Amino acid sequence: MALNFEPSWLEVLQDEFGKNYMVKLREFLKEEQAAGHRTYPKNGDIFNAFWKTPFNELKVVIIGQDPYHGPNQAHGLSFSVQKGITAPPSLKNIYKELATDIPGFIIPGHGDLTEWAEQGVLLLNATLTVRADSPASHQKKGWEEFTDEVIKTISDKKEGVVFILWGSFAQAKADLIDQKKHFIIKSPHPSPFSADRGFFGSKPFSKTNDILKKEGKKPIDWQIH
Repeated sequence: MALNFEPSWLEVLQDEFGKNYMVKLREFLKEEQAAGHRTYPKNGDIFNAFWKTPFNELKVVIIGQDPYHGPNQAHGLSFSVQKGITAPPSLKNIYKELATDIPGFIIPGHGDLTEWAEQGVLLLNATLTVRADSPASHQKKGWEEFTDEVIKTISDKKEGVVFILWGSFAQAKADLIDQKKHFIIKSPHPSPFSADRGFFGSKPFSKTNDILKKEGKKPIDWQIH
């Protein structure tokens, strides 16, 4: 498990990597792979979100649950898939909402959200790995302890970050966030099971940009090219 972190993250998270839960998590991942289980994303992409979005440049956090469990999908960014892979249903619904929320938005032909990450949008899954074809298989192995610490660190050490929380799982993380310092945008999850119950029409992307502008920060260009 390579620690591919941009240096500003290593500075604020360095105390986590030697903790007992992280040692156990590394051993668990080694055991999974030694037993012949394929895991996603590939080892070099596990911490991709922390490489693409430096801590010092972070403005927005979008919290997902765990990585996609099909081949060539997950690459370390929540809701994002690698180019050449069909956009999953939740991402298709995210694009539909963008098309009504952001004037002129054109639904792209791929699902790679790296352009968001490079503008300061941390695409953070609560669990950073998964066994192939087995959703939620790496939950409660230590990842949540790490990513909860990430959220708390952002809350403690930064100001004016916009947290986009879709669905009850992500919204439970609101307890980790100092809401006097930061902004939270909540709605149902973009999954086909819940998108019609309030995700569509919730306008999270324009709301985020309105907040960023008021905070004197550059808004996000949500258009994926």
